[in-house]
Amino acid sequence: MSKDERTWQWRYALVLILLTTAPYVLAYSTAGEAWRFTGFLFAVEDGNSYIAKMMLGTYGNWLFRTPYSTASQAGVIAFLPFMLLGKLAGGVGLHEQLVALYHLFRVASIVLVVGATYRFAALFLEKPKARRWVTVMATLGAGVDWIMLLLALGGTGTTTPLSLYSPETFGFLAIYGMPHLVLARAMLLFALADYLQAADEARRSRRAGLTLVALLLVQPLSVVTAYAVIGAHQIALLGRFWGRIGWDRLKAWWGAALRTTLPVLPLVLAYAAAFSSDPFLRQWTLQNRILSPPIWHYLVAFALVLPLAVAGAFRALRKSDVRPLLVVAWLLAFPLLAYAPHNLQRRLPEGIWVALLVLAAMALSGVRTRPAKWRWVPLAILALSLPTTALLLGSGITIALRPGEPAYRAAPEVEAFQWLAENAEPGQVVLSSFGVGNALPAWAAVRVVVGHGPETVGLAKLMPRVESFFAGEGAEWSRRRFLAEHDVAYVFWGPHEREMGAWDPADPGFLRLVYAGEDVMLYAVPQEARLGGGG
Repeated sequence: MSKDERTWQWRYALVLILLTTAPYVLAYSTAGEAWRFTGFLFAVEDGNSYIAKMMLGTYGNWLFRTPYSTASQAGVIAFLPFMLLGKLAGGVGLHEQLVALYHLFRVASIVLVVGATYRFAALFLEKPKARRWVTVMATLGAGVDWIMLLLALGGTGTTTPLSLYSPETFGFLAIYGMPHLVLARAMLLFALADYLQAADEARRSRRAGLTLVALLLVQPLSVVTAYAVIGAHQIALLGRFWGRIGWDRLKAWWGAALRTTLPVLPLVLAYAAAFSSDPFLRQWTLQNRILSPPIWHYLVAFALVLPLAVAGAFRALRKSDVRPLLVVAWLLAFPLLAYAPHNLQRRLPEGIWVALLVLAAMALSGVRTRPAKWRWVPLAILALSLPTTALLLGSGITIALRPGEPAYRAAPEVEAFQWLAENAEPGQVVLSSFGVGNALPAWAAVRVVVGHGPETVGLAKLMPRVESFFAGEGAEWSRRRFLAEHDVAYVFWGPHEREMGAWDPADPGFLRLVYAGEDVMLYAVPQEARLGGGG
């Protein structure tokens, strides 16, 4: 790889960084005195949970135990990048420090994924222009399913264009705000690139194996994707064995696959055992459903690239080099991954967009007739892949210019959060509305009864009880029992809680007012009323 190519990668990564960071800077500058910016312009519920995970690291935790549940938890090694980053923060302005570290993580991940994508593409494409096209399309472009919005087919639920909500399918959405997924994509591509060179250089497979170990600690499901892609490549090699591959060469590829996949296998098995045997992790997994949309959503999204990818696959099959068989096998494995019998099936085709783009670039690179006409095709495809990106950036800028929930939280509410950060003991439980409960652990090292869809175990049963509590329904003894059951130390009473009903925390008499701010009050639950709990 030439010096000019490396320089291009750095410059392009800088463009991506500036493009995706500007809306966040704008949001901080427009927050004003009445609002506090959470640090997120989309997927705010998950964003708050990432900061809460960093908060766990700040307070010395190494094992992950979600603050969004009062259920008993043994702890598990998960979300390690966030936990480690949290250990770099502390003192005054903790939330702002954690958000800054989060976006520095995002910036670093952008640099890595640009380099990883370019390097992966370089294994199959000789011309720097083709490599650049794949890299830009993989990180800035998306599908053409935005046309569903123009045809009034989009909306909510399963008819929303895939490119607006699936960071694992395309790249830009993750680059815009989900750095752990960006890092996972980079590590997956680095590992596969090393594996593809490992039949000739054994050290490459050892490095690939270590990369997969690290990948497991970042995004475990991406290791499953790596296993599936390498396995599909090995099957394709067996199909080619009777033709152009000799026995010795086939054994060299077997060795490369084993050296790549075996180091992480014990950890994969340990994770599988933990999530199948631990009651909390098992319930969390059942609640965490990320299902693939109907197949036609993928076909619409891939409409421009897929025909070229198929043509590129046929071209790859004619090559004597067996490395391109990997992207062909990846394409063929896609339906099995996307519709595997797993509740996180949409996560499994991670990186398929890169494989499609590599194959499409191979097809375009093979065109020899009428070059003046065909050279505009890649640019046209890129242009048609950008409306979704523009829509996401435009939406972020609009949100940044109009402070309001959930991207912002009201200043009086955040002041109450900060009081809890200074006065509550780490791990104490706060009862609040769902929205407040989602944001609170990102500002204070406390737990909440409800606050996150997948991580609040038993959410479907808990929400009616929380709503009934704040509505003042039922007997007073039932509310006391609910507080004791979850070992609640503080009750948060602000606008969102008052919206649920007419309950007055002053009426029971046993709650003690400890904080009174503008529109927000905090009540402490006496120790004698907390008869154990779930945590």
